[in-house]
Amino acid sequence: MGLVTWSVGVLFLSTLLLCSADVHHYEFFVRESKFKKMCNTSTLLVVNNSYPGPEIRVHRGDTVFVNVHNRGKYGFTIHWHGVKQPRNPWFDGPEFITQCPIRPRTNFTYKIILSEEIGTLWWHAHSDWTRGSVHGAIVILPAENETYPFPTPDGEQTIILESWYNGNFKKIIDKALAAGTPPPQPDAYAINGHLGDTYGCPTDTIFRMEVDYEKTYLLRIINAAMNEQQFFTIMNHTLTVVAVDASYVRRFKSDYILISPGQTMDVLVSANRNAGQYYMATRPSSDSDVPPVDFITTGIFQYTNFVGGSNASLITLPAMNNTDAMLNFISRIRNTNVTQNPPINVPVDTDINRRVFITLAVNDLPCKNSKCVVSDGFAASLNNVSFVYPHIDVLQAYYSRNIRGVFAENFPFLPPEFYDFTGNLTGVVSAVEVGTRAICVNYGDAVEIVLQSTQMGAGGSHPIHLHGYSFYWVGAGFGNFNGETDPSTYNLVDPPLMNTIDVPGTGWVAIRFFANNPGVWYMHCHFERHTSWGMSTVLIVRNGSTIETSIRPRPSTMPRCHRT
Repeated sequence: MGLVTWSVGVLFLSTLLLCSADVHHYEFFVRESKFKKMCNTSTLLVVNNSYPGPEIRVHRGDTVFVNVHNRGKYGFTIHWHGVKQPRNPWFDGPEFITQCPIRPRTNFTYKIILSEEIGTLWWHAHSDWTRGSVHGAIVILPAENETYPFPTPDGEQTIILESWYNGNFKKIIDKALAAGTPPPQPDAYAINGHLGDTYGCPTDTIFRMEVDYEKTYLLRIINAAMNEQQFFTIMNHTLTVVAVDASYVRRFKSDYILISPGQTMDVLVSANRNAGQYYMATRPSSDSDVPPVDFITTGIFQYTNFVGGSNASLITLPAMNNTDAMLNFISRIRNTNVTQNPPINVPVDTDINRRVFITLAVNDLPCKNSKCVVSDGFAASLNNVSFVYPHIDVLQAYYSRNIRGVFAENFPFLPPEFYDFTGNLTGVVSAVEVGTRAICVNYGDAVEIVLQSTQMGAGGSHPIHLHGYSFYWVGAGFGNFNGETDPSTYNLVDPPLMNTIDVPGTGWVAIRFFANNPGVWYMHCHFERHTSWGMSTVLIVRNGSTIETSIRPRPSTMPRCHRT
């Protein structure tokens, strides 16, 4: 019954959008460019010589074609983060999951099919660590026959939070993986490519947002950082959260936001203070035993025609390890029953026919590379399986049926052993295996996935992203998940729709969704170091019984894999 209700609601929404849907075309030229920051010059791979890259600006329900020209020295792909791509996994983008890399001196055109997404999403490279410099915003405005579920803002501003390294992102992770050592910490954090005034280099620039008194602005905030959750604030101004991950939420006010890598948030702010210059600021948030470097990066929220210094000499942000501040913010995120959102249709207990319980861990594996400087290198796993990228994309192998040995359809639906995941691990030895193993479900299944953090490694949170879907975040808690009692605490009334969810370092989260988008969809931690070590898997949603419930045919223009 739930899937039928969802289908009727989306059909109605889709009919409205198709009446005014448009087609857009973009050209992305990806090449190396030099950037000077922190009094150093770094060479980065970027799009159209810009860091961050160009903004894609569309209306809800539109279709976008992006022709990507690789003028760099190595292959890469681009992912359209949070875009569901109905029946269209071919253009989702993750390397060796849905396509092989775009080789140097070639080009590939992505077809991006927007459906119910609204607000802010983003695009980024999905190969090694290249997304650190190859990324940009996707702004999805209301369709022509729609309005905002709040008063139309007087202006808007995209704000991208980033990690800055004095070096090439791919070279940094390649060197670390070869040596078996963790990658280095970032040298700074950035706001829209600017490092602000806290790093001591006189030539560094600071991002400025100019505003008019008594006007209200919509901030489109994206966390593009590599491995860091981020607090963000504008001094002396109240932020009103209106959307998360391109879905409207019940509005709430806060002095700050907490945003995980991969997430997007739409926030209203009114310029209603004394005219002046106010700091905006960001710093990392962490509950790990090995936290990120605690830098504060600044920008300026500047009232028009004001000349003078900052009105706020002190920047007040929660401390990096302030877990109360983390919880106080995320616990207020709720769905909202507005006409601009799809009808709320949470799978209820009697709907669920696929349950998956997944433990998240950082592990050790023998380092066998000739460049190793340690005997045991780092690995990361889901249910003790550390993901290995194949040399032919999983989607091609799955779709063609005649390419064998690329992946296995046997990802474990339970961890191989149960222990005190968030407690004392003395004496616990949890063996890890490597492989390319997929979760397979049928079209129309009602799926529940419980994600359980462990204290393996340094512990800490994990922002988990599922491609091809927005899921309902129905539950969360601390300690070890109890399948008998914890489901009674689920929020099945107004859980938010999200595509990236943060799993607390000493706890668990539960998500639910209907498997109504056939295809091969990547699920992974959005801390890039963990994905590099193998904290990922693939969700395969088998075709339904009709053309409309099946994967679209394979485009003839897909980049060729080296081994085909």
